[in-house]
Amino acid sequence: MEKDLENEIEGDAAGPAEQTGWQAWLRELKGEKEIDVQSYSPLTLAYIGDGIYNLIIKVLVVSGGNRPVRKLHEETSSIVKASAQSEMMRALQPLLTEEEHTIYRRGRNTKMVSPAKNQSLTDYRRATGFEALIGWLFLKNEEKRLLELIRIGLEHLNEGKEV
Repeated sequence: MEKDLENEIEGDAAGPAEQTGWQAWLRELKGEKEIDVQSYSPLTLAYIGDGIYNLIIKVLVVSGGNRPVRKLHEETSSIVKASAQSEMMRALQPLLTEEEHTIYRRGRNTKMVSPAKNQSLTDYRRATGFEALIGWLFLKNEEKRLLELIRIGLEHLNEGKEV
């Protein structure tokens, strides 16, 4: 799965005009116009970040081969749940730029609308910050950085499983 994400990162090195597939489609969908990302609330950033992160993880899981949908769902769920995102953020925080850390903190510290489901409040808040960061990077057309952070986070999760 990490290899596929690495290929996505390398494929993103091409300029926007040279991109094909889902990246080109998403760019066309949201347009090349300048978006004032700072005007979005942290929960709006987290909302789009949740969708983007889920899509990336589902693509990676499916790229591992055809399996029963239940197995695909179980693997995806284990990666996208709040506790996994929270654990990824532990590894990512020291690597964030000042601006990225500000976005993460805004998401983490935002007032929660709904309580965490089967997750600690700390994990839920950290995951919201992670999703806000993913949404912010996506809306800023910084897919390469977005994929780089996800790759590093997934590597960190996989290290924990090997112990």
